[in-house]
Amino acid sequence: MNVRRYALGAACVFALAVPAFADTNVTILHVNEVAAARTLWDKIAADYNAAHPGVKVQFKYLENEAFKAKLPTMLQSDDRPDLFYSWGGGVMQAQDKAGLLKDVTADLTDAESKMSTTAVNAFKVDGKAVGVPFEMGEVAFYYNKKLFAQAGVKAEDIKSWDDFLDAVKKLKAAGITPLVVGAGEKWPMHFYYSYLVVRIGGDGALADAKANKNGGFKNATFVEAGKRLHELAALEPFQAGYLSTSHAQSAGVFGDGKAAMDLMGQWLLGMQAPNSASGKGLPDDDIGILSFPTVPGGKGKPTDTLGGVNGFVVSKSAPAAAVDFLKFFSQDKYAKEAAATSAYIPVVKGAETAITDPLQRRLADDLAASTYHQNFFDQDLGPSVGRVINDVSVAVAAGQTTPEAAAAAIQDAADQQ
Repeated sequence: MNVRRYALGAACVFALAVPAFADTNVTILHVNEVAAARTLWDKIAADYNAAHPGVKVQFKYLENEAFKAKLPTMLQSDDRPDLFYSWGGGVMQAQDKAGLLKDVTADLTDAESKMSTTAVNAFKVDGKAVGVPFEMGEVAFYYNKKLFAQAGVKAEDIKSWDDFLDAVKKLKAAGITPLVVGAGEKWPMHFYYSYLVVRIGGDGALADAKANKNGGFKNATFVEAGKRLHELAALEPFQAGYLSTSHAQSAGVFGDGKAAMDLMGQWLLGMQAPNSASGKGLPDDDIGILSFPTVPGGKGKPTDTLGGVNGFVVSKSAPAAAVDFLKFFSQDKYAKEAAATSAYIPVVKGAETAITDPLQRRLADDLAASTYHQNFFDQDLGPSVGRVINDVSVAVAAGQTTPEAAAAAIQDAADQQ
């Protein structure tokens, strides 16, 4: 009798501890192509579904450009995802201003307490939480060690912009394509322009331009960044057809060993193999990581980093189960599994100690030592100005516009926003 009472009591406690959601579907839309991350997320969803009868959480993938194109319409429809991938910044802020996101501040306090403050703040708008971060990342040059050796280029010697240009010239002289870029999607080229702004103007450059100080985006920092990008492009360092190459194709070019460097986010490590012709890509031992070089006379530090804080935000009509899942998703054990499997660099404090992969370790160490971390310009500045940043980055590199006209175009877009 006592045993039966105990069992009944335990069952009641369990029932009270686990929220009850009847016949609820939770859809999560994302763009992540990294197999390790997708496998982990599917596992987390399966774990949650098993512990919450009546709930079905499902991750759904949409290609990057299709995601950006379709999401605004989806969020205005009855077919909106409950949770969706976000890079934060001005795009997320615009979504909130349009009334498309849910305030989940009260629900996430415990989860946020275990995370990097920088990451948590990236998913707040005017102090309120609209989502949960899961990853911090860094844009850097990924290089092919064998091609560097073939051309007599030493990564450790590349510190300044002039060093970098010299390396590009050496690679070309050896018959090697120095750089691959998926400029057909434009945003990969904006990494060059953005990093140059940060290296030239320092950690206040973008904030000052947004505040319309010193001429806003038409100031000398942005013009010089355009000139430096044009200087690089004049060496013809990119692969043939770069203006029509997609991001996935560019990852495959790097994976096939047909270009020496790719300025890209950490996701390249998971994309280069599956997008290569062989499906195997470069082995990790043949890949190195190089920080973006400093610019002579620039205010930026070599330890200033560019990259994203990625997470999931909550749409306005998301059910309670969606927010509950975010808390479940953010558990330490899953963050450590993400680190251990090289799925991504988690924002949960201490989880990075589980990273064993040398390349992921290098990125995590860079982020830990970062003196200033800048979000992607196209996300930080919002959809309209961000689109222009991407457009002019390609136009300057292709010689289709001048650095001065590019800077003016960004300012015009900011004035109209």
